[in-house]
Amino acid sequence: MHHDLTHGDLPLKIDLHTHILPERWPDLAERYGYGGFIRLEHHAPCRAKMMVDDQFFREIESNCWDPIARIADCDKTDVNVQVLSTVPVMFSYWAKPEHTHDLSQILNDHIADVVARHPSRFSGLGTLPMQAPDLAIQELERCVHELKLPGVQIGSNINKWNLSQPELFPIFEAAAELGAAVFVHPWEMIGQERMKQYWLPWLVGMPAETCLAICSVIFGGVLERLPKLRIGFAHGGGSFCWTIGRIEHGYHARPDLVQIHNTRNPREYLGRFYLDSLVHDADVLRHLIKLVGAERIALGSDYPFPLGEATPGEMIAAMTDLHETTIKRLLAGTALEFLNLDRAVFLKGR
Repeated sequence: MHHDLTHGDLPLKIDLHTHILPERWPDLAERYGYGGFIRLEHHAPCRAKMMVDDQFFREIESNCWDPIARIADCDKTDVNVQVLSTVPVMFSYWAKPEHTHDLSQILNDHIADVVARHPSRFSGLGTLPMQAPDLAIQELERCVHELKLPGVQIGSNINKWNLSQPELFPIFEAAAELGAAVFVHPWEMIGQERMKQYWLPWLVGMPAETCLAICSVIFGGVLERLPKLRIGFAHGGGSFCWTIGRIEHGYHARPDLVQIHNTRNPREYLGRFYLDSLVHDADVLRHLIKLVGAERIALGSDYPFPLGEATPGEMIAAMTDLHETTIKRLLAGTALEFLNLDRAVFLKGR
């Protein structure tokens, strides 16, 4: 099934985890009548400040919005395809549902347009107003049917709802029925009030947040009830794979607390969900391959942000102990399967 993943001498390389913004969008505070939204301040050539009202959030460069700049970067690092998703701060789950829905449409239309203009170089994941499941399902259906996107990116929690929250289940159910992939990205990290220094929300909070999301879909019975759901998690699943022994032990030791909604051993779900490869440590990736299999791990770089891998796939390529078929699977095969994409479309691009 996963033959022909090379083109020329180089294996096909698909980066599952990249972020993009439109170059411009409407003034959201003016559009919706209140603040708290991100705006871009283009203050220098090829540079912009992401601002929350008048508070600085992050500096970005033109490769965050310009497809041509992205393609040039990809060509330098032999990346054939980027899977585009919005920057998580844009999720805006805290806003009024109809406004998050409207913003999701703006962002999704932009991603779909970039993909349509460069179909052999990009694929894309939409964003949803997750705090309003009915609207989220409506936009999910539009992403799949109208925009031809293979799936969506969602946050690891929705206004403090964990992903086991019953209100969210119909969204996962709709994704499974539509064959849409769901990529979970950490955001609004737990414990931030104790992480004021040292960039700790990104270094400690994100791995914990992702582990919490995986435990939620396991213990909440989401994976058990939806065997067809294709769901993936960023950053190698965060701390989950490192604490599965403890998690499994807790399942056995305190069934009264753990086995409330699902009585199946959490270890049985290893290999049931997808992960990206972004762990920054070859031995960690080896352990993930042993735990879940290369069939469930896809190259992800977090382009264009500094916590990402500057040359996507560089660490994988340096792991000389990996078999060539494993490397091809990590670099492209898993992403193609997770997103249910046709590799032939992308082989035309190089």
